[in-house]
Amino acid sequence: MRAIERPFIFAILIAMNIPRLRRPLSALVLGLAALLGPAAALANTVELAGVTLDERVTVAGKPLQLNGAGIRYKAVFKVYTAGLYLEKKASTPEQVWDQTGPKRMTITMLRDIDSAELGKLFSRGMEDNMEKGSFARLIPGVMRMSQVFSKHKVLKTGETFVLDWVPGTGTVLTVKGVPENEAFKEPEFFEALMRIWLGPKPADWALKDALLGIKK
Repeated sequence: MRAIERPFIFAILIAMNIPRLRRPLSALVLGLAALLGPAAALANTVELAGVTLDERVTVAGKPLQLNGAGIRYKAVFKVYTAGLYLEKKASTPEQVWDQTGPKRMTITMLRDIDSAELGKLFSRGMEDNMEKGSFARLIPGVMRMSQVFSKHKVLKTGETFVLDWVPGTGTVLTVKGVPENEAFKEPEFFEALMRIWLGPKPADWALKDALLGIKK
């Protein structure tokens, strides 16, 4: 008898109510479930440079889908992975800005980096992608964000920070799993942060395409 036929024979015998074969088949079913369980779970995730990202998350009670994910490179070195979550798929920055519901950007470090330096890079990225007047209005928030990163000293490989846009609340920054007590309430602040990666002068052009789900 070929091995592939045996599970079907066992199923027929169980249906015929043959007691002595119930236990072997039960064990077989449980074994298959144990094997398929992890595979089913992995089907709902994406792995990037050893970092696992969920394909779906919930922010402020709303389900979001992974719009795109990629790796930030500096020269040939991998710096971090980034994943953008939205309610609806977007392939242009304008489509991202136009969505008024919750949004999320998640960053996971692929190398140790000085947190204060990262905060400065983000501030510069915001400034490079905005008009001077618009950036000037956000300076208090930019300074507070830099202070938040500074107090964490170093972001180590594998550590994550998350930027959530929550309508009615503002931008919620979570570093190493701990959310900041006070949100950044300026409505423009989240978009200004997203421009670091999606603006006309992005931190990494390949990452911009990846976050927008553009394959080249």
